[in-house]
Amino acid sequence: MPISSNFTSIYKQNFEIGFQHCYPNGFLKHTEICNLFQIVAGIHADLGGISYLDMQQHNQAWVLSRMRIEISKLPKWKDVITIKTWIKTLENSRSIRCLEMYLNDEKLIGCETFWVVINTTTRRPDNLALPHSHFEKYDTDSIAQPIQKITIPEVFTNKNERKILLSDIDIVNHANNVKYLEWCLDVANVEMVLSNSINALNLNYLQELNYNDTIEIQHNENSFLITKEGKNCFALEIEM
Repeated sequence: MPISSNFTSIYKQNFEIGFQHCYPNGFLKHTEICNLFQIVAGIHADLGGISYLDMQQHNQAWVLSRMRIEISKLPKWKDVITIKTWIKTLENSRSIRCLEMYLNDEKLIGCETFWVVINTTTRRPDNLALPHSHFEKYDTDSIAQPIQKITIPEVFTNKNERKILLSDIDIVNHANNVKYLEWCLDVANVEMVLSNSINALNLNYLQELNYNDTIEIQHNENSFLITKEGKNCFALEIEM
């Protein structure tokens, strides 16, 4: 698609928090933070001509590699929040996108996401084929600590098994990025999640998962590892 006349290098969008976005305590689910960020990033890419459909003309797609979310406060039901996004770096096959969530003028959440361009035919990293010089790059951090490579614990005390279902699969025919976090929080300590004491989430995406895959979720109190046939697919670290 051509670059939209409404395109700006910094994009903002408002959302009203609906009841379907919330935990029983009325606060925004951590998975919905990721969903809303994913929506806004997608809209910005559409406006700037580097969306999934644009990239598929060159057999390319963005693949999320790492993500860090820092939370000072969670919004609640009926709050009208603003999400702001910009591209921090984009060079060759790699890009860092920043996102922030505000309530009025108060910053509640900051996030940085590290993406890699993958050739969907060769399944290898590929330099972005689309023009992107119209995206001004802003070397401005949205988080206090940088995106991290997680050190995976050698031993986990708990293990759960599940199968990837149709409801987990998205338009590009693999498990959606947000589902990995959802699976981990589903086996986490409920009080830890609902107490609003999570300060940060570190997410490392290591391997795609597909429909009908059987996975193991190994976890301690704050560390989670998803594996398939003994291979690491996703790691999550929760900071309190």
